[in-house]
Amino acid sequence: MPMKTPLLEGETVLREGPANLQRGLETVGGRAWLTERRLVFEPHAVNVQTQVEAIPLAEIVSTALCWTKFLGFLPLFPNSLAVTTRDGRERRFVLFGRKAWREAIDAGRYDYGRC
Repeated sequence: MPMKTPLLEGETVLREGPANLQRGLETVGGRAWLTERRLVFEPHAVNVQTQVEAIPLAEIVSTALCWTKFLGFLPLFPNSLAVTTRDGRERRFVLFGRKAWREAIDAGRYDYGRC
């Protein structure tokens, strides 16, 4: 499935796959894409919250393996990846192969910072 969000000039997709993003009480289903500049989440049209989330890698300060939480507070499964940005916001993604996603995001943050 192709990404609908336009790529920036010179940007290429490094990784993509099905994902969920916890937004308040809603677990939003969709797909995630990692480029050398951004982490992009595009929700499926059937969700209540359908806005795209595009996080520049330069804004990510940390990533952490964490638990998916039911209703935002009851831990269910250790299958999420928390991404924290400079503004203090944390986004929790459920991703297949979350450790590989974390490694790729962290490597991209490092490489992006060197440019």
